[in-house]
Amino acid sequence: MKLSTDEKMTGDLFEVDKRLGLKPVVDFNAYLLAAFGDGQCTCIRCVDSQGDETGYEYQHTFNLEGQVLNRRFASTAGSDVLMALKKAWLSYTKVELEVYGSLALATVKEFVEPQLHKRLQPLFLASGLVKDVDGNLQLQQQVAG
Repeated sequence: MKLSTDEKMTGDLFEVDKRLGLKPVVDFNAYLLAAFGDGQCTCIRCVDSQGDETGYEYQHTFNLEGQVLNRRFASTAGSDVLMALKKAWLSYTKVELEVYGSLALATVKEFVEPQLHKRLQPLFLASGLVKDVDGNLQLQQQVAG
């Protein structure tokens, strides 16, 4: 069966980048989904302060486009986030992630499902993986938990 030019062009539109199906990339997307729980943080500090996070080094509760979520501390230490990111980055780009300097968030978004994009920066900042330096995400040499 021979496809017409229109059919070929339509088929190209639905062709998915095969790198998005690689296990580390799929795992990173699943990790992003599981990194947050529904609702406000219920840790002892947040309960005692009635949700006032003034003075916290890292944020606990997030309002992401109207959805209130809390970071799951047990699985989102900076080292855990970095390990998951490095595996997905290598799998997708075929080069090692440079762990110093600016994080290419645009590249990360290439292998993250669009509905999860809003979770990236909050997770990276809250885990201590990056610091926001004048709007630029800088990877930290010593990742906090």
